[in-house]
Amino acid sequence: MGKVIMHNVMSVDGFIADENDGVGPLHDWYYNGDTPLAEQDEQGFDHSEGGNGFKVSRASADYVRKMWRSIGVIVIGRRLFDLTNGWEGSPPTGDHVVVVSHRPKPEGWHPEASYHFVTDVTAAIAKAQELAGERTISLNAGDVGGQILAAGLVDEVAIDVVPVVFGSGRRYFGGIGGQHLLEQPHLVVQGDGVLHLKFKVRR
Repeated sequence: MGKVIMHNVMSVDGFIADENDGVGPLHDWYYNGDTPLAEQDEQGFDHSEGGNGFKVSRASADYVRKMWRSIGVIVIGRRLFDLTNGWEGSPPTGDHVVVVSHRPKPEGWHPEASYHFVTDVTAAIAKAQELAGERTISLNAGDVGGQILAAGLVDEVAIDVVPVVFGSGRRYFGGIGGQHLLEQPHLVVQGDGVLHLKFKVRR
């Protein structure tokens, strides 16, 4: 069974977006390097604005490529689905998307896309594990991610920390309550304008 990894880009004060869902400079590091994320034989990895391709530092490229290639399923909440229109049925990586929502998939929306709508976080992880097999399940941070972490269903937390302070906005761990312990970071990669960290969740 594949690992469940909660992942997102985050400000140093713990936010994944501002109160209006703007990401400000959080994604600038995707464009400030000279190494394309997508290699010549890869069709994915390019959901950049304008479709010009992400170019990052060599350190970030090595880290992100390895992580993204391992992903079989992405789990997101309805907010992200609506903001991106589900990436028009073509997720940035992985073969399937599971959306946690009390509203069904929009009628007629990209019927060819492998997007699955479920009403609670436990069902989301169960469906994702069914679809992923041995591949990684990438869980978007925020309210849904925080709920799944609180339910004890997350194996690792991966954070791309960007040197900016938002002051308020959408929290990485959502409205999670209680204390949740992580192990010491088992991966630390210094990119250009971003610090990549990975923590195992303490059981």
